[in-house]
Amino acid sequence: MDIVLSTETLEHVSHPDRFLAEAKRCLKSKGALVLTIPFSARWHYIPHDYWRFTPSGIRQTLTESGFGELVVYARGNEITVGCYKVMALILALLFGEFQTVLTKAFARILGVVMLPVLMILALIGQLSLRSRGGNDCLGYTIVGRVSGD
Repeated sequence: MDIVLSTETLEHVSHPDRFLAEAKRCLKSKGALVLTIPFSARWHYIPHDYWRFTPSGIRQTLTESGFGELVVYARGNEITVGCYKVMALILALLFGEFQTVLTKAFARILGVVMLPVLMILALIGQLSLRSRGGNDCLGYTIVGRVSGD
Protein backbone atom coordinates (compact mmCIF):
# COMPACT_ATOMS: atom_id res chain seq x y z
CA MET A 1 0.00 0.00 0.00
CA ASP A 2 1.08 3.57 -0.55
CA ILE A 3 -0.90 4.94 2.40
CA VAL A 4 -2.39 3.54 5.59
CA LEU A 5 -5.04 5.82 7.13
CA SER A 6 -6.06 5.37 10.75
CA THR A 7 -8.43 7.93 12.25
CA GLU A 8 -9.19 8.02 15.97
CA THR A 9 -8.30 4.34 16.33
CA LEU A 10 -4.92 4.01 18.05
CA GLU A 11 -6.37 4.87 21.47
CA HIS A 12 -8.55 1.73 21.22
CA VAL A 13 -5.71 -0.64 20.38
CA SER A 14 -4.36 -2.45 23.44
CA HIS A 15 -0.94 -3.03 21.80
CA PRO A 16 -0.11 -0.03 19.58
CA ASP A 17 3.31 -1.48 18.74
CA ARG A 18 1.65 -4.52 17.09
CA PHE A 19 -0.81 -2.30 15.22
CA LEU A 20 2.01 -0.08 13.93
CA ALA A 21 4.12 -3.11 12.95
CA GLU A 22 1.21 -4.37 10.83
CA ALA A 23 0.71 -0.93 9.28
CA LYS A 24 4.43 -0.84 8.41
CA ARG A 25 4.27 -4.36 6.96
CA CYS A 26 1.43 -3.30 4.65
CA LEU A 27 3.26 -0.20 3.38
CA LYS A 28 5.63 0.04 0.45
CA SER A 29 9.06 1.53 0.98
CA LYS A 30 8.55 5.23 1.78
CA GLY A 31 4.81 4.57 2.14
CA ALA A 32 2.93 6.97 4.40
CA LEU A 33 1.05 6.36 7.61
CA VAL A 34 -1.56 9.02 8.37
CA LEU A 35 -2.93 8.90 11.92
CA THR A 36 -5.34 11.01 13.87
CA ILE A 37 -5.45 10.60 17.63
CA PRO A 38 -7.39 12.34 20.40
CA PHE A 39 -5.72 14.29 23.18
CA SER A 40 -8.21 16.41 25.16
CA ALA A 41 -11.06 14.03 24.53
CA ARG A 42 -13.28 12.26 26.97
CA TRP A 43 -12.85 8.60 27.81
CA HIS A 44 -15.08 6.80 25.33
CA TYR A 45 -16.07 3.32 24.23
CA ILE A 46 -15.43 2.23 27.77
CA PRO A 47 -13.63 -0.04 28.60
CA HIS A 48 -11.67 -0.13 25.33
CA ASP A 49 -10.07 3.32 25.35
CA TYR A 50 -6.48 2.87 26.47
CA TRP A 51 -4.23 5.74 25.40
CA ARG A 52 -3.74 9.49 25.06
CA PHE A 53 -0.46 10.25 23.32
CA THR A 54 1.48 13.49 23.66
CA PRO A 55 3.43 14.73 20.62
CA SER A 56 6.69 13.45 22.12
CA GLY A 57 5.07 10.12 23.03
CA ILE A 58 3.65 9.51 19.56
CA ARG A 59 6.95 10.53 17.95
CA GLN A 60 8.84 8.04 20.11
CA THR A 61 6.29 5.29 19.51
CA LEU A 62 6.33 5.79 15.73
CA THR A 63 10.12 6.08 15.57
CA GLU A 64 10.51 2.84 17.54
CA SER A 65 8.05 1.23 15.11
CA GLY A 66 10.16 2.15 12.09
CA PHE A 67 8.54 5.37 10.91
CA GLY A 68 10.40 8.55 10.09
CA GLU A 69 9.90 11.95 8.47
CA LEU A 70 7.29 12.55 11.16
CA VAL A 71 5.10 15.63 11.11
CA VAL A 72 2.68 16.25 13.97
CA TYR A 73 -0.17 18.76 13.60
CA ALA A 74 -2.27 19.90 16.57
CA ARG A 75 -6.01 20.11 15.92
CA GLY A 76 -7.37 23.06 17.84
CA ASN A 77 -6.15 24.97 20.87
CA GLU A 78 -7.26 25.92 24.38
CA ILE A 79 -10.29 27.79 23.01
CA THR A 80 -11.38 24.74 20.98
CA VAL A 81 -11.01 22.44 23.97
CA GLY A 82 -12.89 24.81 26.28
CA CYS A 83 -15.77 25.14 23.82
CA TYR A 84 -16.07 21.40 23.31
CA LYS A 85 -15.92 20.62 27.05
CA VAL A 86 -18.74 23.08 27.84
CA MET A 87 -20.72 21.76 24.85
CA ALA A 88 -20.39 18.24 26.29
CA LEU A 89 -21.87 19.46 29.58
CA ILE A 90 -24.84 21.07 27.80
CA LEU A 91 -25.42 17.95 25.71
CA ALA A 92 -25.39 15.87 28.89
CA LEU A 93 -28.27 18.01 30.16
CA LEU A 94 -30.22 17.35 26.97
CA PHE A 95 -29.44 13.66 26.50
CA GLY A 96 -27.97 12.34 29.75
CA GLU A 97 -29.51 9.76 32.04
CA PHE A 98 -30.93 10.95 35.35
CA GLN A 99 -32.22 9.02 38.35
CA THR A 100 -35.51 10.80 38.95
CA VAL A 101 -38.19 12.21 36.67
CA LEU A 102 -37.88 15.61 38.38
CA THR A 103 -34.11 15.75 37.90
CA LYS A 104 -34.49 14.69 34.28
CA ALA A 105 -37.15 17.34 33.62
CA PHE A 106 -35.04 20.07 35.23
CA ALA A 107 -31.95 19.02 33.23
CA ARG A 108 -33.88 18.98 29.95
CA ILE A 109 -35.36 22.44 30.58
CA LEU A 110 -31.94 23.83 31.50
CA GLY A 111 -30.47 22.17 28.39
CA VAL A 112 -33.08 23.77 26.13
CA VAL A 113 -32.42 27.17 27.71
CA MET A 114 -28.69 26.63 27.02
CA LEU A 115 -29.20 25.80 23.30
CA PRO A 116 -28.18 29.31 22.12
CA VAL A 117 -24.98 29.01 24.17
CA LEU A 118 -24.36 25.59 22.61
CA MET A 119 -24.67 27.06 19.11
CA ILE A 120 -22.34 29.97 19.91
CA LEU A 121 -19.75 27.61 21.40
CA ALA A 122 -19.99 25.35 18.34
CA LEU A 123 -19.31 28.32 16.08
CA ILE A 124 -16.39 29.57 18.20
CA GLY A 125 -14.98 26.04 18.41
CA GLN A 126 -15.13 25.61 14.64
CA LEU A 127 -13.54 29.00 14.01
CA SER A 128 -10.75 28.25 16.49
CA LEU A 129 -9.82 25.17 14.45
CA ARG A 130 -8.65 27.54 11.71
CA SER A 131 -5.98 29.07 13.94
CA ARG A 132 -2.65 27.57 14.85
CA GLY A 133 -2.87 24.50 17.06
CA GLY A 134 -1.89 24.81 20.70
CA ASN A 135 -0.40 22.69 23.45
CA ASP A 136 -3.86 21.87 24.74
CA CYS A 137 -5.75 20.65 21.70
CA LEU A 138 -8.49 18.20 20.72
CA GLY A 139 -6.01 15.83 19.10
CA TYR A 140 -3.23 15.38 16.61
CA THR A 141 -2.83 14.45 12.98
CA ILE A 142 0.45 12.66 12.34
CA VAL A 143 2.08 11.79 9.03
CA GLY A 144 5.08 9.48 8.90
CA ARG A 145 6.87 7.39 6.32
CA VAL A 146 8.39 3.95 6.49
CA SER A 147 12.04 4.50 7.43
CA GLY A 148 15.11 3.00 5.87
CA ASP A 149 14.16 -0.07 3.84
